[in-house]
Amino acid sequence: EVQLAESGGGSVQAGGSLRLSCTVTEYTGSSNCMGWFRQAPGQEREGVATILATGTTYYRDSAKGRFNISRDNDKNAVWLQLSRLKPEDSGMYYCAPARCGSMTARGNYWGQGTRVTVSS
Repeated sequence: EVQLAESGGGSVQAGGSLRLSCTVTEYTGSSNCMGWFRQAPGQEREGVATILATGTTYYRDSAKGRFNISRDNDKNAVWLQLSRLKPEDSGMYYCAPARCGSMTARGNYWGQGTRVTVSS
């Protein structure tokens, strides 16, 4: 069973930065795509950034130029660097397997998430 553990969230002011971390177990990560997803209160979960095993990345428009997704296949780890944060970036962030080349999750594998709160 795939297990995911996210960390690194917190409360920051607008313009601040955070680095989210995710460790993945029981998943053949080296040949698969991973992503970060966000869910704001009262809203559906949405893809923020995804990354192929080769390192190719995809971002939702609002994240381009501000967020950076990276991974280490040997460590089964995925990171999301959040910069120039805005209040609308607030929400619970999850890492999960993703459909390669898309902003959608693959399967129904979710960890506890890590909360990001950005104040204005």
